[in-house]
Amino acid sequence: MKKSLGLILFLVFMLPLSLQAQKKWSLEDCIRYAWENNLTIKQQELGVEQSENIHFQSKMDFTPSLSARVSENVNWGQSVDLSTLTILNHVRSSNTGVGIYADMDLFTGFQKLNTVKQERSKVNVAIQEVQKLRNDISIEITRSYLNVLLTGEILDAAVLSRESVAEQCSRTRKLVDAGSQPLSALLEVESQLASEELQVVDAQNNLRTYLLTLKQLLDLPMEESFEIITPAIGDPGEMEPVSIEDLYYKSLDLPQIKKTEHTKEQRQYELAIAQGGRYPRLSLSFGYSSFYSDANRKKDDDTDETSSGTVGDLFGGSSASFWEQMKNNNNPSIGLSLTIPIFSKWQVNTNVKNARLGLDMAELEIKNARQVLLKEVQQAANDATSTYLRTQAAQRNVAAMEESFRYMQQKFDIGMLNGTDYIVSKTNLFKAQSSYIQAKYEHVFKLKILDFYKGIPITL
Repeated sequence: MKKSLGLILFLVFMLPLSLQAQKKWSLEDCIRYAWENNLTIKQQELGVEQSENIHFQSKMDFTPSLSARVSENVNWGQSVDLSTLTILNHVRSSNTGVGIYADMDLFTGFQKLNTVKQERSKVNVAIQEVQKLRNDISIEITRSYLNVLLTGEILDAAVLSRESVAEQCSRTRKLVDAGSQPLSALLEVESQLASEELQVVDAQNNLRTYLLTLKQLLDLPMEESFEIITPAIGDPGEMEPVSIEDLYYKSLDLPQIKKTEHTKEQRQYELAIAQGGRYPRLSLSFGYSSFYSDANRKKDDDTDETSSGTVGDLFGGSSASFWEQMKNNNNPSIGLSLTIPIFSKWQVNTNVKNARLGLDMAELEIKNARQVLLKEVQQAANDATSTYLRTQAAQRNVAAMEESFRYMQQKFDIGMLNGTDYIVSKTNLFKAQSSYIQAKYEHVFKLKILDFYKGIPITL
C-alpha cells in the first residue's frame, strides 16, 4: 500500500515537469513570452509608469499646499516680550509658537492646465514607444521562427536526397557486381553520397544555429529545452493585388506615427505654457498661528532660581497660563497676492520662441515619419510581389528538375549515362528544391510584413 501511494505521489509531481519539458512553442507563444519577459520592454514600461506618476503630480498641483509649524525659542540677553512687545534686558525667556498655513494658486496663465495636458501627451509618447518596441521584437521573432522552419524543411529535403542517393548506391553496386556498370560509376555515386552526408550535416548545423538565435531572442535559460511547432505551410496560392495607397492609410495607426503626433501635441502645450508666462498670477493664502511666552513670569519673579525646575513652571506660573496665551494670542490671516510680470530679462520671449521652434520640429518629424512609412510600404509591397514571382519560378524549376532527374536516373540504371552526369543532375535537383524552399519562406515572411502594415496580428 505504501509503495503504491509513493508511486502515485511520484507521478503527480513528475507529470507537470514532463509536460513542461515536452512543451512546443508556437509563433504566438514566442511573441507573447517576449512581450512579457524582454528586459528592454520592461525598462520601457517602467518609463511609462514614471510618466504616469508625473502626470498625476501635475494634476495635484491644482490642490492647495498645507503645512504646520512648531517653534521653540530661548532668549537671554536683550529680547522682546512678544505678549507685551516690551524690551527685556538680560532675562532668560522662552517662546513657543504654533501655526498652520495654506496657499493656493488661483490663476497662473493656464500654465498648470496646459502642463497636465502636456504630461498626458508624454505618457502617450511613452506608450507608443513600448508598442513600437513590441512590434520590432515581433518582427524579429517571426523572421527567426521562419528561418527555423526553413532550415528544418531544407534538412528534410537533404535527408530525402541522401536516402535517394543511398538507394541508388545500393543498386549501382549490384549492377557493378553483375557487370552492367563499370566500377567508376559506383565510385562516383559513393562520392555523391558523401556529399549528401555533408549537406545533411550542414543543414543540421544551420537548424541548431537558428534555434539558438530564436532562443536568445526570447532570453530563455540556456539549460531549458526548446522546440517549436511546425505548422503546415503549403505552396503559396495566388497573391492578391496590393494597393499601396490603402496599405499606407491603414499603417498610419502604427506607433511610430502616433508617437510623432503625440509629440506635436506635447510641443503645442509647451508653447501654451511658455505664453502663459506673460499673464499675471493670482494666489490665495491662509494662516492661523499663536504663541506662548514665559517672559511675564521672568519679569515678575526674576529672583526665583528654582522656577524652571518643575513641569508646572513650563506651562504656568505667570499671569496667563499656556493655553490662555495660546487662545488670546491667536492670529488668523487670509490674503490675496497678484503678481504682474513686467520684465523678466527676456526669458519669457525666449521660451516662447524656442517652443515655437520645437513645434516646427515636431511637424517636420511627422512629415518625415510619414515619408519613411510610405517608402517602407512601397518596399514591402514590391518585396511581396517579387518573392511571389520568384516562388512561382522556383516551383516550375523544381518540377522541371524532377522530371529531368527521373529521365537521367532511368538512363543511368540501364548504363546509358555516366556517373558524372547523374551526379550533376542530382545536385541541380537539390539546389532547385533548396531555392524553392527559401523563396517560399521568404514570401511567407513578406506577406506577414504586409499583414503588419495592415494592422493584422502576426500569426502562422
